[in-house]
Amino acid sequence: MQSANVLLKKIVRSSVLPFAAQHGMKKDLLPLSRTLSVSLCLKQDNSCSPSEKLDLDAWKKVMKSGLQEEVSKMVPERKELSALAAAREILEMWRLAGRLVPENISEEQLKTFMECPSKSAKKKYLKYLHLKELYKKNDKRKMDEKRERRLETQEQASKTDETKRNSFICLWASGMDKAYSWRVAQSMVFGQPLVFDMSYEKDMSVREVANTVRQIVLSEGCNRRSVDPFHIHFCNFKDNSLYHEEFLKHYKEAWGKLLITVTDQCYTDVFPKDKLIYLTADSPKVMKTFDHDKIYIVGSMVDKSIKTGVSLARAKRLGLETAALPLEKYLLWNTGAKNLTLDQMMHILLTLKDTGDWKKALEFVPKRKYCGFVSKPVHELKKTLNLINTLKLGKRQEEVRKQFAKNYSKKLRQK
Repeated sequence: MQSANVLLKKIVRSSVLPFAAQHGMKKDLLPLSRTLSVSLCLKQDNSCSPSEKLDLDAWKKVMKSGLQEEVSKMVPERKELSALAAAREILEMWRLAGRLVPENISEEQLKTFMECPSKSAKKKYLKYLHLKELYKKNDKRKMDEKRERRLETQEQASKTDETKRNSFICLWASGMDKAYSWRVAQSMVFGQPLVFDMSYEKDMSVREVANTVRQIVLSEGCNRRSVDPFHIHFCNFKDNSLYHEEFLKHYKEAWGKLLITVTDQCYTDVFPKDKLIYLTADSPKVMKTFDHDKIYIVGSMVDKSIKTGVSLARAKRLGLETAALPLEKYLLWNTGAKNLTLDQMMHILLTLKDTGDWKKALEFVPKRKYCGFVSKPVHELKKTLNLINTLKLGKRQEEVRKQFAKNYSKKLRQK
């Protein structure tokens, strides 16, 4: 048996080991040969008789078949690794040549690149990965810049907070606040009333109510800083309504300290009807001058769907006089509805109250809604307004402006 074991070792060394060495599996084969020799020795001690002979050809076939299976498994893996390495080298060469190649590419992306059917497809795929990487870098850069700007604003805010602690600035701010409050308090006794009709909650969505309250808050701040403020009245105001909830969100504890009059009564019960004028864009009557003895009513409504005639119908039911701003008389109107926001209406009414100048007051109308001011009534510029109403974006707009400039002199327009 010892001679058989020696013979087996010689066969392994002469035939199997060179085959394994060619395929890089010599290290894996040595433990296997040792276990075979040990198993043979144990078999000799336990159950083998001296008359039994070892079938060396069978062992050789078993050894070769096992090695071929392992080699067949390892060869495609090595080929795949070598192909990936070669693909990475190609990408590195293309990057050095100045082509659009991503800096970092995963193994899955590399396999997808190798599976592309043509060279143009590979280039397109690499360009896609390159652009995707650039977008990620730009997003990261923007996030970093945004973070830096936020930190800078925080630092500036902290610096401004330190400057605000200056006694002189604090005294000036408190003094101006007292002066504004004193003016508003005087207007509550001697000022001209201005009514906000708060009865349009059912005609608006929750978002539109929030926008309305936001505009009223801006109007109240503008009125408070005015030289001659209005005495603001909130009529038809119900507690625990959407209006009330939104005002509490904006003013919080200051809601109870506002120098305004809030009532659930209708304005017809508070003021005489002959002094009330309801301002609505749907009114056929145009407002000529600002009357300091009248009480103007503004509908607290933001209507994105532009439901025409809602405020006009309400004023007619109550038997009130209505009026509309003379927008067409003083402005070369473009297209769109003539509805203005509540804070714009407040700016216009305050300017009219202080100066009486319509052109100065109507400067608060957004510039996108008109082309310029006119010095003559609208009926003399009917053709011009028809041209203006056909304005569109692009070349058509330039053509209409040129035609307008040819037909009418510059004296009819005041930019």
